Amino acid sequence: MLELKLKPLHDKILIKPAKGQDKSKGGILLPQTTEEKPERGEVLAVGEGKLLENGSYAKMSVKVGDQVIFKKYSPDEIKIDEEEYLIISEDDILAIIQ
Repeated sequence: MLELKLKPLHDKILIKPAKGQDKSKGGILLPQTTEEKPERGEVLAVGEGKLLENGSYAKMSVKVGDQVIFKKYSPDEIKIDEEEYLIISEDDILAIIQ
């Protein structure tokens, strides 16, 4: 895995999206433009947590290496060295895959 020098702030999480399917269930090849946005991926980095009114941070529920499921349209997409990544708020993570 490429080491990124990117640290999410507060309750933000950096995710490497899971690769989309390039074939339908019936075996038909799908062009890149028809792929659905990924809804799962691997956590690469996490911020300190949500900043509370007293100045402390709430502990994050996810950690680096977790496989997660998240809301489809909530992440912000970024591209670094031709690789696509997602930045998402912790509130938009729906589940950790165990």
